[in-house]
Amino acid sequence: MQRRKFIKKGSLVGLGFLGLRSYADAFDIADNHATEYEDIFGCGYGRLKKDPNKILNLPKGFSYKIISQRGEKMSDGLLVPGLGDGMGTFQGADPNHTIIVRNHEISPKDVINGGFGKEMDLLGKVSSDLFYDYGHGTTPCLGGTSTLIYNRKTHQVEKQWLSLAGTVRNCAGGTTPWGSWITCEESVLRANDMLEKDHGYNFEVPATNGIEIHDPLPIKAMGRFNHEAVCVDPRTSIVYQTEDRPDGLIYRYVPDVPGQLNKGGRLQVLAIKAQSPFDTRNWTTTGAKKMKKNKKYEVHWMDIDDVESPFDDLRVRGKKAGAAVFARGEGVWFGDNELYFACTNGGREAIGQIFRYTPSPFEAQEAEATTPGTLELFLEPNRSRVIENCDNLTIAANGDLVICEDKHTPRIIGVTPKGKTYQIAKNVGYPSEFAGATFSPDGSTLFVNIQKPGLTIAIMGPWAEGVSS
Repeated sequence: MQRRKFIKKGSLVGLGFLGLRSYADAFDIADNHATEYEDIFGCGYGRLKKDPNKILNLPKGFSYKIISQRGEKMSDGLLVPGLGDGMGTFQGADPNHTIIVRNHEISPKDVINGGFGKEMDLLGKVSSDLFYDYGHGTTPCLGGTSTLIYNRKTHQVEKQWLSLAGTVRNCAGGTTPWGSWITCEESVLRANDMLEKDHGYNFEVPATNGIEIHDPLPIKAMGRFNHEAVCVDPRTSIVYQTEDRPDGLIYRYVPDVPGQLNKGGRLQVLAIKAQSPFDTRNWTTTGAKKMKKNKKYEVHWMDIDDVESPFDDLRVRGKKAGAAVFARGEGVWFGDNELYFACTNGGREAIGQIFRYTPSPFEAQEAEATTPGTLELFLEPNRSRVIENCDNLTIAANGDLVICEDKHTPRIIGVTPKGKTYQIAKNVGYPSEFAGATFSPDGSTLFVNIQKPGLTIAIMGPWAEGVSS
């Protein structure tokens, strides 16, 4: 995808924050009884139109189609698993094809959302050798990924199949520049009478055109913790990782061999220079020094050992060594030499923050010590009408952030380079979160999941038009 630079000048961000704060304050006072936020800044695609099918409200000129549903029969004879979460897209062999790799956040024993039927009668279609954890033959793990081939011309899924099996709670992840999807386990379950193996790892799934379940090889050097999402710097192959915990850390994985994550590497944690440890959450209950919006904080990265963490204590040891603490790190996406990540429960009102990290020109090199990367708090509105519980995120071709909310009546929210927000979609059909927002490689289609009842939706429209920066 060709993307404009998300932040053109630091001064623009400052102006955006000033405008956001003053406008949000005025809106909050003037309209305390508002029931629905509708493009209050006038920078989006306009007001949402009510969906006659009562599923998804969208702006004028946009349309949607449900392209995959839990329980449908797939091309491999299995069923579409439920609880779709993070997704990544890739260009297919056919110019009209988009390859979608989709996570499934399924826990052990959740056979209703698994792809093998309520009675597990389809389990025999997959060899036990292709499961990461077959559960001693009695409780095979049901999480993993499925892959879809979507035709952008016909708006149809031409085939879909299970592409990774035997993992637990595959939440989000991230695409790689070499054409694969890193899927993350949001779980730290240990081997026991029910499970054969420890969980809490990342797995790599190649984006292929043919039906295939890939070898489930955990990338153990990337750390064992409650993973959420990753993104990869295409220049260096360095992987940045978020941790979905109220006291989570931000991790950096520096591979020994660029593009070959399973060849080993260094795992590091982010710390704020001269202010270690630092609490970025801005909660009023902690009494800690607050992180200022639009201020660039120099960072340094600290090596951390014992990365397979049998006691699930990476974040505890990292904080003790001086790492910065974050409130439930969730979606992360790499833009133009910068990355953005969401913290679902950060901020004064504990309803979300968005951070921006700019890598050093000498990232993970010796010269990084004198020219470090910087971290800034890009957005903390503390207004539920603006953004509430930001989760997965991506970047549109026009440079705007696109954010999924995780709440009872969720929305998809856009954020301009100036920090202004607007509404893109509202889920009016199901009290379930949006997840996995990602664009087709040509930027023409936004794919997103509604976790329950298990829908994958394609949203078409004039994505490059009508948005004021």
